[in-house]
Amino acid sequence: MGLSKTILITGCSSGIGYATAVVLKNRGHKVIATARKPEDVIRLEQEGFLAVQLDLADSDSIQQGVKHALELCDGKIDALFNNAAFGQPGAVEDLSRDVLRFQFETNLFGTHELTNRLIPLMRGQGHGRIIYNSSVLGLVAMKYRGAYNASKFALEGLADTLRLELYGTGIHVSLIEPGPILSNFRKNSYALYKKNIDPEHSFHKETYKAMEARLQKEGAAVAFTLPAEAVAEKVIHALESKRPRMRYYVTFPTYLFAVLKPILPMSWLDILLRKV
Repeated sequence: MGLSKTILITGCSSGIGYATAVVLKNRGHKVIATARKPEDVIRLEQEGFLAVQLDLADSDSIQQGVKHALELCDGKIDALFNNAAFGQPGAVEDLSRDVLRFQFETNLFGTHELTNRLIPLMRGQGHGRIIYNSSVLGLVAMKYRGAYNASKFALEGLADTLRLELYGTGIHVSLIEPGPILSNFRKNSYALYKKNIDPEHSFHKETYKAMEARLQKEGAAVAFTLPAEAVAEKVIHALESKRPRMRYYVTFPTYLFAVLKPILPMSWLDILLRKV
């Protein structure tokens, strides 16, 4: 391992963010763990983390969170892991404008705003790592995940552009494509489904019944699911390597679709994706 680095991680209350924070802290890095809820921030502090409250859907929270983080680390942040995100389930035709906007507020707009606040700092340092946690759904689209698909496709577009624009600055940009990972993601998605989707008045009513069962299932819902630590391993390389990769694939589905997408005719790929 190289020298200890200071890394800010969003979405550390559980899942990938928490697992990555633990792994990096144990490797000797200074981790600034952020969470949206005050009770999660308190718990992280009790576990020995430098913890900051930060809600990506709120610009004021981002501004205050960055200010607090810089106070905790003497104004130096070597890396940012943009991890925090959620998934709003539902057929595209059942997504209202407000629901779609809310999905983007966290997954794209807040992530973008936070990143832009730290780029000048990294430019001044002459180095930095910006790591985005994307998804296999940033590579290919799957049914009833339109809001999440769209947010991750947009995130990858911004990240790829930023990487080109930051070339030669010493700031490296990497994307991580996890695929199915054990976390509270489905639990949180189910709550949003219940809040924002009206299955009784939807053309997709029968399909939603099966989706509800999948969202409520405990443990792995699909094959090739890995623990959150599998993502942390990729973050380690993106953070510590002299030559971080542009993209890191984590689970078998992400490797598979990364290979198939450029070579399969689109109609064949659609047939495969309809069956997933």
